[in-house]
Amino acid sequence: MNRIGIRRLAAEEVGLKTSRYRFASDIETYKKAIKEIGLPAVVKPVMSSSGKGQSIVKEESQIEKAWFYAQENARGKGGEVIIEEFIEFDFEITLLTVRTKNQGTLFCEPIGHIQVDGDYHESWQPQAMSPVALEKAKDIAKKITDALGGYGIFGCELFVKGDEVYFNEISPRPHDTGMVTMISQNMSEFEIHLRAILGLPVDIKMTAPAGASYCFHASDWGVAPSYEGLEKALSIPDTKIRIFGKPTTRPKRRMGVALATGQTVEEAREKPKKAAQSIRVVE
Repeated sequence: MNRIGIRRLAAEEVGLKTSRYRFASDIETYKKAIKEIGLPAVVKPVMSSSGKGQSIVKEESQIEKAWFYAQENARGKGGEVIIEEFIEFDFEITLLTVRTKNQGTLFCEPIGHIQVDGDYHESWQPQAMSPVALEKAKDIAKKITDALGGYGIFGCELFVKGDEVYFNEISPRPHDTGMVTMISQNMSEFEIHLRAILGLPVDIKMTAPAGASYCFHASDWGVAPSYEGLEKALSIPDTKIRIFGKPTTRPKRRMGVALATGQTVEEAREKPKKAAQSIRVVE
């Protein structure tokens, strides 16, 4: 989660292609960095997750607001932010990358996803991309995971523009967008992670031409939530629901995910969206 360490490792030590970036620990340095990077720019706390504290600054009137929003929503203390060039990419992928003891580095099929305010809402597998871009994505993912070391699954986030691929971030664990693998693959990302750590064989296969996930959220603060609409959601063919069992709710908190398979990505994406929209979290 430390964006300073990860970005410097990726860009300065491993030499991966990334967006231009600066770090700032005070507001004056931050404003100077914004001028150097130019608008639009992405501003994030150096320690956060699920989009917390993240802003896209499109005009000068948003610069100070983005600084304070990052400070208020960072994990830990210190107040440092990363300012990144905004990349006009075609799409973003997560390439689940598996480091094993006896089988080398393995890859799941690329996962496309949509984020809202920096937080994952929907994902699908496989994401269509050119063979050239896919090979570049695998090369980037292998280089950064080799530099990090260890065994298990890594969620490598990449921006794709045509045949060009840019490194964005990486998580040394199962990734939220990878929840689609609970229905799209013979092994979910969680099983793969455990097998890789324990030195057990990993054999990854898609179980359908396409799979997709779509989240559902709480709308208010509450305790011990219940869920309505499950019968309607599960009446949709080839669909499953996973409730996370969180004991409390808050506005926009992700409480579960709908999953489905299909003959095409388009068909797979439509089913969990309908299912998730059928479910109401009762706070």
